[in-house]
Amino acid sequence: MDIVERFLNYTKFDTQSAEDADCVPSTKKQLVFADYLKKELEAEGLDDVEMDDKGYIYATLRANTKDRVPTIGFISHYDTSPDCSGAGIKAQIVHSYDGSDILLSEGIVSSPKKFPELLQHVGEDLIVTDGTTLLGADDKAGIAEIVQAMVYLQQHPEVKHGKIRVAFNPDEEIGMGAHHFDVERFGCEWAYTMDGGDVGELEFENFNAAQAKITIKGVSVHPGYAKGKMVNANRLAAELAAMLPDDETPEATEGYQGFYHLLGITSNIEQARMSYIIRDHDRDRFEDRKRFIKRCAEQMNAKYGEGTVDIEVKDQYYNMKEKIDPQMHVIDVVLHAMQAVGVAPKVKPIRGGTDGAQLSFRGLPCPNIFAGGVNFHGPYEFVSIQSMEKAMQVIVKICELTAGYNG
Repeated sequence: MDIVERFLNYTKFDTQSAEDADCVPSTKKQLVFADYLKKELEAEGLDDVEMDDKGYIYATLRANTKDRVPTIGFISHYDTSPDCSGAGIKAQIVHSYDGSDILLSEGIVSSPKKFPELLQHVGEDLIVTDGTTLLGADDKAGIAEIVQAMVYLQQHPEVKHGKIRVAFNPDEEIGMGAHHFDVERFGCEWAYTMDGGDVGELEFENFNAAQAKITIKGVSVHPGYAKGKMVNANRLAAELAAMLPDDETPEATEGYQGFYHLLGITSNIEQARMSYIIRDHDRDRFEDRKRFIKRCAEQMNAKYGEGTVDIEVKDQYYNMKEKIDPQMHVIDVVLHAMQAVGVAPKVKPIRGGTDGAQLSFRGLPCPNIFAGGVNFHGPYEFVSIQSMEKAMQVIVKICELTAGYNG
């Protein structure tokens, strides 16, 4: 089975995760694919294949050298985003893309005018959707690349490598992928998530992240007799939102710039609930942002009465750079591997987070490598077959270079 067939088989499974679920994984349908994947790993000859009751899969490719070699790992998630349907995906291949508009289905066009990223892949073979679902390259492309690399290494014993561990998990898209990951069971000195975007991307800096949940208590009175009595929670929510800087939102920032992002408001006169996420690459600025939004709530309470506004701020994850910097050999191996297979590295900060960020703070240094997909979480998602093949080659080369690591 080649990497294309493997990936297309994966897209046939609906593995969409769900934000508001109280079970792990968040959707039962993820377990259907997990069981398929477990059996595939067994059929491909990997050892120690196991899946726990939460759908976390672990497997081993045994070392083919007697030298003392670090045990490393590769990780991908199999859930797809709640933002767009992952049911009934109809993947199609555009051979030798010529740079023109791609007709996904009647009336639905993927155009380089809107998505200039397409032009970076002229001459390549693109896997696209029919415009009604996402594709699932995030992150089934990563899974296909890891599995294909393990198959390649078994078929090419001349490529020397140490013990390689692979793991696949649910619920990354809802920020829960690393929560039940068994780092001790995985047993690696370091690992890589294959969950990045376009070819060449390498990420070991991500946002520090927190969530703020705000509840505003109002008082409902007939509007004709409301003077001095009504407290309109709708209006207070708007007032509080206006206290945050207009130029520090996702739509106004890029690169290393942080932001406050209002996810949603549900409100009436008696009560309003607001949900924010807070992001910044710099740890000190991150702490400042949390303090600032709390001060906004305090100012509202000073104006409208203590207890009017309640705020809960909870950290979600931190910038993995803090843990990667002392172990830069983990990055050096990837850079050398990319260069060896003809991939120009594109080191960039993640304006988000990965499972690897949380794992890094749990003692497993885990930067993020490209999987090749573009335009994630929507119907215009695509992946280049050539990019997937390059990602697979990078994995193989990392394994080979690690066998010669003397750190």
